[in-house]
Amino acid sequence: MKALEEKILQDGQVRPGHILKVDSFLNHQIDIEFINEIGKEFHRLFGDRPITKIVTVEASGIGIACITAQYFGVPVVFAKKAQSLNLDGSLYTTKVQSYTHGRVYDVILSKKFLTEDDHVLIIDDFLANGCAVQGLVELIEQAGAVLEGVGIVIEKGFQDGGKTLREKGINLKSLAIIKSMTDTSIEFEEQEI
Repeated sequence: MKALEEKILQDGQVRPGHILKVDSFLNHQIDIEFINEIGKEFHRLFGDRPITKIVTVEASGIGIACITAQYFGVPVVFAKKAQSLNLDGSLYTTKVQSYTHGRVYDVILSKKFLTEDDHVLIIDDFLANGCAVQGLVELIEQAGAVLEGVGIVIEKGFQDGGKTLREKGINLKSLAIIKSMTDTSIEFEEQEI
């Protein structure tokens, strides 16, 4: 998505440790008009699939998933990173390591919101090492649901997450794939999606 690549170059900031800050439009302050275009693009890419739920993990993926869900006419279910008093009943659980935060989270999702009848599209903001997506895949497998695809806004192609998921046969589409990143430059992979 050329507009996304341009937005990253214009507003993104590279930080030490291959951290790309896009918090001015994607995951802290959200540019709704721009994210709306991202939602339309995910619908174009996955609209031929029988999606019944969009799944993401809190917190940064929620806004993107919600805007995308309006084009599919389905609910969003997000996996929580902590047990809370308002979660009741049976839960699916797994562990996920966060690249950005450098820690492992217990990720949970209520069994009443994901069942074997569901066809799921995972939506998330970033893909680096693939741990968050793999954790969501595990929750979907626990439910017996069908994974129809994974939509990522920005993939760090120089890390192994995307490669690993694709080798597992997962239908992964990333709107922008960063080939390399230094303190002064970002290079994108050419792709046709």
